[in-house]
Amino acid sequence: MAGIDEAAMGRIFRDNSGRSVATLIRVFGDIDVAEDAVQEAYAVALSKWARDGPPPNPGGWITTTARKRAIDRLRRESRERELLGRMAVSSLGNDDHDIPEETGPVQDDRLRLIFTCCHPALSTEAQVALTLRLLGGLSTEEVARSFLLAEPTMAQRLVRAKHKIKAARIPYRVPADHELPDRLRAVLSVVYLIYNAGLNSPTERGLCAEAIRLGRLLSTLMPDEPEVAGLLALLVLTEARRASRIRADGSLVVLGEQDRSRWDRTAIEEGQRIVRWCLRRNQPGPYQLQAAINAVHADAATVEDTDWSQIVALYDQLLAVAPTPVVALNRAVAIGEARGPEAALALVHELDLENYYPFHATRADLLRRLGRESEAAAAYARAAALAPTDAERDFLRRGGRGHRP
Repeated sequence: MAGIDEAAMGRIFRDNSGRSVATLIRVFGDIDVAEDAVQEAYAVALSKWARDGPPPNPGGWITTTARKRAIDRLRRESRERELLGRMAVSSLGNDDHDIPEETGPVQDDRLRLIFTCCHPALSTEAQVALTLRLLGGLSTEEVARSFLLAEPTMAQRLVRAKHKIKAARIPYRVPADHELPDRLRAVLSVVYLIYNAGLNSPTERGLCAEAIRLGRLLSTLMPDEPEVAGLLALLVLTEARRASRIRADGSLVVLGEQDRSRWDRTAIEEGQRIVRWCLRRNQPGPYQLQAAINAVHADAATVEDTDWSQIVALYDQLLAVAPTPVVALNRAVAIGEARGPEAALALVHELDLENYYPFHATRADLLRRLGRESEAAAAYARAAALAPTDAERDFLRRGGRGHRP
């Protein structure tokens, strides 16, 4: 069998490492042991697969090889009696048939791992970093880059987060039914944050693909959870338009000015199909409603064809289940399209979002449409001062046009 290059091996490893790490955490009860062993297995794969090609079951090979490496490490550290005794290991074997079976209502270690990574005892930053590192298979360097931090700084933060899991005895399990709604919200939020980090960074677009991959994993593991499906639909529909958001010169293109022929129709059809499934379930939640709003935008061949009354109705529902100022701001923008800028501006002025740049960008656009040019210019300047990326700052400094949710 012909070998494969390092890039292809990296993709295979990323696709399978989360499962292997999760399995070994269950087996050994130690995140560091599991993580280090999987990295050692990858190092072995780099030489072996480059020569012989990947095995028929790469994930199983990684898990088995990593398990053997972990056992060797524990023996070297004289911890065999404590941890291996818990496993009741009878032999090393040549495959993973002797790895203890999963037990409990949810038969997937990865789901347990993501709930561990997203435990409320950890900060949001730690939740995101651990999810990317342990479940996503990103290197510490890649995780650090996504946070705009030096690698040693991120390495220290990851170590502290893992120590907190150990010290606080955070359980490696899926929450009980009564805990699930609150805990699931944190998990979905982390995946959404990962996607937005990639969307807003010109150098970390791989995070978008990683978030969608995690969304698909969650959807596979929790197929009856409408909000999980809603998040996946939202990510897919947003991704369908991503190529048209930025011009070749790096400048931002707002929704109303995007070349809709560049939208990914296959992704749009997938997202809309998921939205229809959610609607049939009739258990609306924030991600499902945001996905539905995106689906309506995707339906319109031109911005003039957009069904703004339907979008306003969806924002009414979203505001009822997620009554936040940001949702109210986006609803006001939709009302501005459906009923005119004066009605929208009155709603915007009721909001307390002084440090949120889209607030000032929205206000600037509405003022410009009302002919209040000097006030609009001041609002654009304030928005530009708060904007997080060069593309957004440049767009706002030029007095952006067509600012829409």
